[in-house]
This record gives sequence, structure tokens and C-alpha cells, in this order.
Amino acid sequence: MVKVEINAEVLRWARERAGMTVGELSARFPKLGQWEQGEARPTLKQVEDYAKATQTPFGYMFLQTPPIEPLPIPDFRTMNGRQITRPSPNLLEMIYACEQRQDWFRGYTRSNDWSELPFVGSMTPDTSVITAANEIRKTLNFDLKSRRNCATWADALRMFIGLADGVGVLVMTSGIVMNNTHRKLNPKEFRGFALSDKVAPLVFVNGADSKSAQMFTLAHELAHIWLGQSAISDSTMDSAGGNRIETWCNRVAAEMLAPLAAVKSELVAGEELSAAVSRLTRVFKVSSLVVLQRLRDAGFIPAADFDDVYKEELDRLDNVPRRSGGGDFYVSTVARFNRRFTRALVESTLEGRTLYRDAYRLLGISKTHTFNELGRTLQFGV
Repeated sequence: MVKVEINAEVLRWARERAGMTVGELSARFPKLGQWEQGEARPTLKQVEDYAKATQTPFGYMFLQTPPIEPLPIPDFRTMNGRQITRPSPNLLEMIYACEQRQDWFRGYTRSNDWSELPFVGSMTPDTSVITAANEIRKTLNFDLKSRRNCATWADALRMFIGLADGVGVLVMTSGIVMNNTHRKLNPKEFRGFALSDKVAPLVFVNGADSKSAQMFTLAHELAHIWLGQSAISDSTMDSAGGNRIETWCNRVAAEMLAPLAAVKSELVAGEELSAAVSRLTRVFKVSSLVVLQRLRDAGFIPAADFDDVYKEELDRLDNVPRRSGGGDFYVSTVARFNRRFTRALVESTLEGRTLYRDAYRLLGISKTHTFNELGRTLQFGV
């Protein structure tokens, strides 16, 4: 077999970029340790398999030095107060995929002479938090009473997404890369991101997170849209790493979902903290972390005790198992890629204005049968 020269640094970079250890890959690549030490060389087929295993573009494996992959949008994520410097392949591919979808939809809106959306970029970080939250709620027609009447968090999230989509924001929610169930997104790396645009603003929400956390992420990313700024959200809802914009977006999101005045009106004198948190999460359909922040703001939790209480709840949530996905593939696909976007793309393709190969690429599918079934789900006669 012909062996190929691969820079050991590139092999190590690909593995670390994918968040994997030598041990995790040793079953498939027994000589990986020797490759990384420059003591042995892989075959071309092994390099190809290794690139797939680490989600690395094949051509990158033959570079002389590891490439630098800057994120295409501002990154405000922090972990333990430190900036995260290396995005995972999953995060990078989701951003690139959403940028491609946004670019297609931007062209679609312009070909149909749609107007620019006046709320995109209508605020600044100097805008009062209460004013901003009220304006966003008003634009969305985001009614607290309607949300309270939702039977579940999933219902409340579905309603929230529908309201945002109704005013022109493409909201895409997924816990996997494209349709690959083997490539799950990690909420600890990112909760979501916003791609601002005057005609095709897009918000991506990490669907691997809890429904209540997704509510906060959506509200947070909408605040970025109102600022007219693309960004990746922080890895936790409380920590903003001292960044003024993230702090503003967090505060606007909290006020939008659980207005301080409304929280105060719900307080019960003498109620135990755990009981208050449990009750208010159901009332406002938000996570316990958001409720704790609001209780701190309302003076229900002493400021001196908040950090310990918050950390204890954060640790508890880390140990709560997430429900796996499932259900009808086509219904899930429409939800994952946004109904309005998917319907526009299928319609444009059936009318001959978009190539089938481009539609397949944007939807992450490869078979005509899958596309046709997706069209039937959207009630197109295909």
C-alpha cells in the first residue's frame, strides 16, 4: 500500500477540532498515536476515513500547517469567563448552512419585491431594556396571557416561533447537523445564533437544549436582530463575559419573557424559594435559571446569595437527561428548516426557478423521493 505524507500537526488539529481523543479514535485507527508522533504514515484511504471521522474537509489533510478557521460572525460565547477560541465542525457547518439558506431566501424575497423589515437594526444597546422588551413584544404580538395558557413548554415555544416567523424572522431549530442524527449539537458549546439581514433575518436555536432554554435563546437572538447584529449567543444565560451587547440582550430577553412587574405581582409572601421557582416557571414558560434571575431582580433572592443559588441550579440542570428526538421525518424536517423557508424553496424548485440540486443541498437531502414526500407534507401536489 502507498503511504502518504501528512503533517502530524494537521492530524492532531483535526482530532482536537472535532473534540476527540486518541483513545476514542484508536479502534478505527490503531496507529493514530504513531501518526501524530511522525513515527508512521497512513494510506490515502486511511486519510480519507480519518477526515470523515473528524468531520474535516479532505483537502485540509494535505496542508502544511493547520488552517485558521475564524467564525464568520461575532462570537460572544464564554466558558468560565474565558473566550472560546476553537469552534467545532458542527457549529461551523451549521453557520455556513444557515448563511446559504439566508442567501437563497434573500434572493427569493427580492425577486418577489418584498419590503425591508423596519424593526431590523431599529435599536441600540443604549435603548432602555424595558422599552426594547415592550417594543419586541408589541411587534410580535407576544401576549403573556396566551403563553401562560399554553399547556406545555413545547406549545409555548411553538407559538413563540410562529409569532417571530409571522413578522419575517426565519427561525430554524435543530439539535443535529442538517439531517445527520449522528452529529448532535452541544448546547454547552452554543445555544443559538442570529444572522441579521434587512429582508431575511435568521435565528438558529439549538434544539438539543431544553424547551424552556430554547425560549430564552430565541428571545436573546431576537434582541440581536433588533440591534441589527449577527452573533453567536453565550454558552450560559447568566454569564455575558462582561460584554455590553450580550448583557443587554440577556436583560431584554428576560424582561420580554418574564416582565419584572409581572413577576413581582406573582410573588407570594413567605413562599419557599423552590416552590416559587417551580410555580413561576410554569406561569411564564421559562427556565428555572431565568426565574432565578427575575427573583433576584425583584429582591426575592438576596444579591449575596444569588451566585450560590444559581450555581446549584445550574449543576442540577446539567444532570437532567434530555429527551431524544423522533417522530415523522418530514414533519421534523419542515420544523428544522423553517416552514416558510421550506415551502418557498419547494415551490420555487417545482416552478423551475431553483435547481433541484440546489434545493437538495439546502435541505440536506439526496433523493427525489424524499423531496417529493416533503412537498406532499407541505401540501404540494408532487
